[in-house]
Amino acid sequence: MSDSPRRDFWPLRTERLEIRPATADDLGAIWEYRRLPEVSRWLGPAPETREAFDELYLEPRRLATTLVIRRLTDDAVIGDIMLKVEDGWAQREVIERARDVEAELGWSLAPEHTGQGYASEAVHSVIDACFGPLGLRRVHAGCFADNEPSWRLMERLGMRREEFSRKTALHRSGEWMDGMNYGLLAEEWPTNEAGPHERSGK
Repeated sequence: MSDSPRRDFWPLRTERLEIRPATADDLGAIWEYRRLPEVSRWLGPAPETREAFDELYLEPRRLATTLVIRRLTDDAVIGDIMLKVEDGWAQREVIERARDVEAELGWSLAPEHTGQGYASEAVHSVIDACFGPLGLRRVHAGCFADNEPSWRLMERLGMRREEFSRKTALHRSGEWMDGMNYGLLAEEWPTNEAGPHERSGK
């Protein structure tokens, strides 16, 4: 299994954004919004200090699966996307055909930039890359059920709710929370249509 996506076609560009692989120099900007309680409450890892954050994100496998969302008008890093290429499940006899065929996605956005269509625009572009140059067959993403903005974004992008699980995810608050998982196949992706930014006119 190869976590790191190919890097020979980056950066991706949309009308307002550039999406590119993260570097160590981006960690300060990413830390500024990921440390906020309203963002970190929904994230898997939430280091409490900049030093711990850097130690985690400088780990080569994690850095290699992190993309930054940069706004073109002012070069500001306003969010990040996880793109982790994975093997699909397969029976032993056909396991080689399931190598590096799907990707797990995740994302976070600075709170001051939410509600403007940036997340939809960026994730749409990454899904395009997954089903285009990366040649993947499926993408999937999950979230806590209480994280409504996240699952609504997935539904806006046409992802299918594949699982709603009851109290299967232990939150760092100590509460067992419901979880949701979404998926999308390459043949379901309308690559010939305008992205959400163009469709919405935002």
